[in-house]
Amino acid sequence: MTNNYAEYVCLIKALEYLGSLRDEKITVFSDSRLLVNQMKGEWRFKKGAYREKYIEAKELAGRFSDLRFEWIPREKNSEADELTNVAFAQAKGR
Repeated sequence: MTNNYAEYVCLIKALEYLGSLRDEKITVFSDSRLLVNQMKGEWRFKKGAYREKYIEAKELAGRFSDLRFEWIPREKNSEADELTNVAFAQAKGR
């Protein structure tokens, strides 16, 4: 699995979780510049193993009335990185 694939899988899970809030103002923060810029339409999808997940995320995002994406530098995202590592360790231990 590539990092891009994993980023999109997590985005899809988050959008599914937030589905009942489709009419709310929602901002997705990510340290993945590729994900943020592709979802904002600033970068086009060219190719990659994550193609199906990108398409699924775009379709889910289109269901929200006010969904925004904001990039944050990885060094300012240490809490999220730590939580990711905890979740990964727990999933690995199953």
